[in-house]
Amino acid sequence: MPRLAFAQSFWDGYDTLEKPVRAGVRKAMAKFQTMSTAELNADKGLHLESVENARDKRMRTIRITDFWRGVVLAPDDGSDVFLLVNVLPHDDAYTWAAKRLYSANSATRALEVRNAVALDELTPVYETASRSASRLLFEHVSDGTLRELGIDDQVLRAARSLASKAQLEAFSTLLPEDQLEVLQYLAEGFSPEEVYRDVVAVRRPADAPAEPVEDLATVIANTPARIRLVTGPQELEEALVKPFAAWRVFLHPSQRRVAYRTSFGGPVQVTGGPGTGKTVAALHRVKHLLGRSDDSRVLLTTYTNALAAGLRDMLGLLLDEDEELLARVDVTTVDAFAHGVLRGAAATTPKPIGDREQRQLWEKVVKQLDLPFTARFLAQEYRHVVLGQDLRDLGAYLGASRRGRGTGLGPARRREVWSGVERFERLLRDRGETTHLGICARAADLLAGGPAPYAHVVIDEAQDLHPAQWRVLRAAVSPGPDDLFITGDPHQRIYDSRVSLGSLGIATAGRSFRLRVNYRSTEEILAWSARLLAPVTVDALEGDGTDSLAGYRSLLHGRRPQAQGYATRQEETEALVDRVRGLLDEGLAPHEIGVCARFNLSLDAAEEKLKAAGIPVLRVKGQTAQGTEGVRLATMHAMKGLEFRAVSVLGVGEGAVPFAREITQREADALQHEADLLRERCLLFVACTRAREALSVTWSGVPSPFLPHVA
Repeated sequence: MPRLAFAQSFWDGYDTLEKPVRAGVRKAMAKFQTMSTAELNADKGLHLESVENARDKRMRTIRITDFWRGVVLAPDDGSDVFLLVNVLPHDDAYTWAAKRLYSANSATRALEVRNAVALDELTPVYETASRSASRLLFEHVSDGTLRELGIDDQVLRAARSLASKAQLEAFSTLLPEDQLEVLQYLAEGFSPEEVYRDVVAVRRPADAPAEPVEDLATVIANTPARIRLVTGPQELEEALVKPFAAWRVFLHPSQRRVAYRTSFGGPVQVTGGPGTGKTVAALHRVKHLLGRSDDSRVLLTTYTNALAAGLRDMLGLLLDEDEELLARVDVTTVDAFAHGVLRGAAATTPKPIGDREQRQLWEKVVKQLDLPFTARFLAQEYRHVVLGQDLRDLGAYLGASRRGRGTGLGPARRREVWSGVERFERLLRDRGETTHLGICARAADLLAGGPAPYAHVVIDEAQDLHPAQWRVLRAAVSPGPDDLFITGDPHQRIYDSRVSLGSLGIATAGRSFRLRVNYRSTEEILAWSARLLAPVTVDALEGDGTDSLAGYRSLLHGRRPQAQGYATRQEETEALVDRVRGLLDEGLAPHEIGVCARFNLSLDAAEEKLKAAGIPVLRVKGQTAQGTEGVRLATMHAMKGLEFRAVSVLGVGEGAVPFAREITQREADALQHEADLLRERCLLFVACTRAREALSVTWSGVPSPFLPHVA
């Protein structure tokens, strides 16, 4: 019986196919699985045909509909695995198939594809230009080293003709996947040793033979990051009905080495830009930890209810809804976990209040005590210094470091601040209220006095957690091997939380990993979005040093983002309606389109116009009903953890992004001013990187100063 495998190139295009074509794919693939190899070769229904003048003689096409063909790589070595690599209109399928050549990478042993015809045509052009170049991109790397990293003769010739990273980018859609990434790493300045460790070693199977093999079934088995082998009709139907869900929990080898390592000696940190699979790595780590014992309990946590709901759904998918395993995992927010600790220790607990109520109380404190500070300053001092360092009395505050605060305070001024802190906390007690961070502080104290409730704690989106939240997580698990598994991206820090993990007893030195390849968005979207953060530096999660997007890339390509200004908000909203109509006409489902803005007011106008045009919409507030049809509308903050095939970001104008009211005046506190601006930049970065294929950024009037100067 022939076996069927699906290449990532097929999945990338499957979602964009019209429904009749997708139905044709399901019908053809189901029929494929009922036939013997001999029947397949002779069958007139699937029309398995050779491709004339193909660079790869194994190329075949099969009938999907009257006008669509599937491109298949067929075995010529006696094996029985066929690989579906693409579905295209009839003529395009034959043209595409004739140019592609599949081969096994000599270093990673994985199956790769290249546009061999285009490479042969383009390389001589660059070779001619390279003769006048002052330096070449890879002149510092020997042929022998490149071959050890998996670069073959055709790609080596092309690489030797390149003088810049821009020229490498021109070749990027033509080169084999693993070889392209090796060259991109080298071009970014990584050493051959680092490239071997981070690209080759993580992808090469542990049991790989000493010499490369060309047996198609073996090479396909060596390529789990880009190829999925389907073993039966039920798995085939599930994959085709919900292909995106199936890949949401798929693990790249570089992630697998981290997620499934038998044991770590202490806390582990995994960082990386948007779409690099940090959350997927965290979920697989949970699965691995559950499999190590029959009774250990795991806390899987993050910072918002919506993100926790998403984790819960994805974990269920990964664990095949195994109720016994799922019962051993608590998936919740840090604040909800802390509140549960308090409820378990007392009959009644203070009610936590939100940011607006806290601001009102601080204003009352300033007025009652006639303090020479603004309510905003006191709230920030309380959050960053008092709660950040867990200061419990005046003596501790007088001796505390205020690093990161731009306004100096002598002893007399600190005493005035502390009088405000005491009054604020007294007002809370009198009202039977507290703050979420206050609950975390109390929960950490309670946990410190007893046995830790969990064997392991896995933390997703860690960049936005406050030190008080970190303390309760530190207390939730005993220090030791595999205690904390932390994932996050400092470039997506959208709340003003500052932390030094080392100062909290969380040391990740020697156990830190960075993911650099995006599996969600196109390179065009990533490059545009990264320019939003280019003017600034971003502190690392550990609190010491900075984090960088160097080497961060996608192997997917698509249309360039659109940035467009309008004279009025009404014109901007009307243009949004036209844009959404166009996306729907292209075949996108309404729920695959996301619209976001800094304020709900902008979304109200968008919702009204879209509904008037007959377009279904759904506002995203907390948890969104799965399967509910409608274009998703969300604030920039609510976009975290979401992703869409197309995203429109509205209202990116001066005064809104950054939001003037949220920015501390420079003369009041220069450091806080810069921190506020960075937070707003990161918020826009998060909103833009929710897009997988298409991104539009618009404004009315004057554009945001954050926007890169591109069309």
